[in-house]
Amino acid sequence: MPADPSPGVVGETPARSAVSQQPDTASRTPRASAAGAVEVRRSTRRRKSVSAYREGGRTIVLIPARMSEAEERRWVGVMLDRLAAQESRRVLGDAELTERAGRLSAQFFDGRARPASVRWVTNQNTRWGSCTPAEGSIRLSHRLQGMPEYVVDYVLLHELAHLLVPGHGPDFWRLLEAYPRTERARGYLEGVVAADQLPPPPAATEE
Repeated sequence: MPADPSPGVVGETPARSAVSQQPDTASRTPRASAAGAVEVRRSTRRRKSVSAYREGGRTIVLIPARMSEAEERRWVGVMLDRLAAQESRRVLGDAELTERAGRLSAQFFDGRARPASVRWVTNQNTRWGSCTPAEGSIRLSHRLQGMPEYVVDYVLLHELAHLLVPGHGPDFWRLLEAYPRTERARGYLEGVVAADQLPPPPAATEE
């Protein structure tokens, strides 16, 4: 998969991990998301701050009571991404990466994609991942380490799909339609590529 993504499933997390956390009593709005159940709690005590944390299988997002529905939707997305990025800082080892690929294959491809090996590599600076179907091997660029889990999952699924369909024809993309965060992950990677291509800021000079 090239670094310019022309071509989640947020993984298991601790029972309670937080971006920021404050005890609040608030009105509660449960909802569902690609990352699992989300409960939005509005509080009259909050003026500007927004925080989120994991609690069991749910994500709790705490927002000011006066926030509009549109602002709520935007902030829920922002906080889910922040939590995902925070949680993915623990780098998966190759064995864990292989196990993760197996779970994704079972969930989205009925277990038909069965890689022989999945590992991180440091020699892929122009590609996010690659697959050698004849060997059943998948390699992910180390540059993905620390990115949100849904982004890593998308790249894994992209390479798993190549074990079933070579090339990037219609059949290939139909496979990836099963993953609900495909477009969001591609947008994230496109943003990373765009940022990498920006010129460096001018050096500070004394006048």
